[in-house]
Formats: sequence, structure tokens, C-alpha cells
Amino acid sequence: MDVPFLDLRAQHRPLKQEILAAWDEILDTAGFIGGKHVSALETEFAAACSAGHAVAVSNGTDALMFIFKALGIAPGDEVIVPANTFIATSEAVSIAGGRVVFVDVDPDTYTMDPALVARAITGKTKGIVPVHLYGQCADMDPILAIASQHGLWVVEDAAQAHLAEYKGRKAGSMGAAAGFSYYPGKNMGACGEAGAVTTNTPGVEELVRKLRDHGQAKKYYHDIEGHNGRCDALQAAALRIKLRHLPAWNEARRAHAQRYMELLADARGVVLPKVAEGRLPVWHLFVVQVDERDRVAEELKAAGIATGLHYPVPLHLQQAYQHLGYGEGRFPVSEAYSRRLLSLPMYPELTEEQILHVAGALRAAVRG
Repeated sequence: MDVPFLDLRAQHRPLKQEILAAWDEILDTAGFIGGKHVSALETEFAAACSAGHAVAVSNGTDALMFIFKALGIAPGDEVIVPANTFIATSEAVSIAGGRVVFVDVDPDTYTMDPALVARAITGKTKGIVPVHLYGQCADMDPILAIASQHGLWVVEDAAQAHLAEYKGRKAGSMGAAAGFSYYPGKNMGACGEAGAVTTNTPGVEELVRKLRDHGQAKKYYHDIEGHNGRCDALQAAALRIKLRHLPAWNEARRAHAQRYMELLADARGVVLPKVAEGRLPVWHLFVVQVDERDRVAEELKAAGIATGLHYPVPLHLQQAYQHLGYGEGRFPVSEAYSRRLLSLPMYPELTEEQILHVAGALRAAVRG
């Protein structure tokens, strides 16, 4: 049996006619940039995230970069970022003009360790970027408390956490602002590239809107220099349709995660993910720890099962960040997980038969 890591064709099949009908309307009116679908997506997504505002943008990396610029980041300003995340988190800091400071992650949740954040603060620190990794929110209360104590802002990287919750609060509603990705493989993905900023902070929404559109609030009147970072109407229309399905898709992911947990509960050699108290994850990824990870992945591949590595090289050891001078051994949790973590197939359309096949093959592989 073949089990893909992600099956976007299965997701789009029942939505195809509805999406095409929306796109037909856009083609007939030639309203490709801005317009009612973009505005409606912003209103609807802000409400879904319990945020005051949402601004649709070109992608998740731009979402973060626009936030950092709107918050006034300047050369030499330090921003604290976890070492175990995708490079977009740190990349956006650098593009905006800041300096990345990495910290290690909590060994149970794989998200930013608040105790290590406190130790990384210097006189140059301006902000903290917790990443709601794999669909589970970072431990926001202590992070927000540390930030308040030191006069820092907190920006949530919620690229993998659409509608995840932390103690009843939605991802994207807790910090100064949050960046979301609508990359096709995300829980709510576009049919191409797109992203969003959510915020409750006065002034941030207005500045992000200008930054995404060449610094203009009115055509040809440029208050600042900006970027070309708009979300097009075709993507917005498709995303509005998907947003209506997102709660049900997330529930299906939770059911699949629970089934994996049951089937692998007594599997020796498999460390299952942990859900921290007060968190309601959306299981963007289902990530386990195993010894001999690469061998296990090859055995699953031989059984027709595709897996993922999130992430095989921690950020502080990437060539792009050698100038920061961290070196191997600096963040041992992230380094260990780069060798042990394996992402299993996870998407709403998984079947019971597929989950049974994955769990059985994994049990056999770790015994081997």
C-alpha cells in the first residue's frame, strides 16, 4: 500500500468545482489584485483567529518580515528565535534588518524553551519569536511575561498552527502580531503562495498594508518604501472556501493523531509527541523520535510510506548562519532532534487502513 506524506489531490477533489466557479468570476471581472475576496478573507480569518485585524500578503515569510518592519526593527536589534524551526522564521528577521539570536527548545514540546529565552536577553534585544511548531502552541504565558518584564515585543510564528489554541486563546491573538503561511501543504493552504498577518496592536495593520503594497495607502502616493507583497484574488477566493472546512479538517487531524498514539503507545523505540497542558494542537505534523532515523525512514519507504524530516539540520548549524559563531554542541536538544525526528503522514483524508499500515510498518522498522 502506498501512503503519501501529504495528499493535496484528495483535499482538492471535493472542492474543485466550487474553487473553479470562484475563479471563473474573477476571470470574468479581471479583478486579480485586491477586491472583495481579499477583503473578505481578511475579515473572516481575523474572526477565526480571534484577532482584531488580518492582512493578506504574498507568503508567510513576508508576513513575518512585514511585522518586524512595522514594529520598527533597526540594524543591530536582536530577536530571539528557536533553533528548531524552518529558516523562514530567522530569515525574516535578517531581511528586516535585525540580528538573529537562537535558543534551544523544550524537549517535550519541541517549541521555544522560556527559561532559555530569559537567559538570551541583552541590552540589544527587541523581540521574541515563539514558533507554534508542528501545530502546537509554544508556552506563551511565560514568554509574554518575560517580554513584558523587559519591554520586548512578541511575534508569533503561526505558520503551522491555523486555529491552534493555548489555554483557550487562538494562535495569532496573543502577541503583538502573528505571521501565518498559506503554503499549499499547510493546514489551510492556497493553490500557490500566500500568507497573512494578524494583529491587535494599533498601527501595525496600517503599516503592514503599506509595506505589502509599495508603501502606499493610496495609489501613487507613497508614504514609505515598501515591497510587492500582495495576496492575489485567486488565492484569496480559494482560501475563503477552505477556511469553512478548516475546523473539520483540524478535527480529522486530531482523530488521526489519537489513532497513531493508540497504535504506537507500546512500541519500543518510538517516542511519541507530547501535548502540553492547556494546548489544543492542530497536528500540522505528527513527529516521532526514533533511533537510526534514516534507516527507519528507508524501511518505511520500502513499505510504500513517505515520511518527512523536520528538520535535518538545526538553524544554528546551517551554512547561512555560520557568521553567528554558534558551533556544534551549543543547542543540544535541537541537535539531537535533527537526528531523531521523523514526520509520519498526516492529513485529514488519511484512512484507517493507511494509519494501520504506517503504524505496523514503523513498529517493524524500529524492531529491525
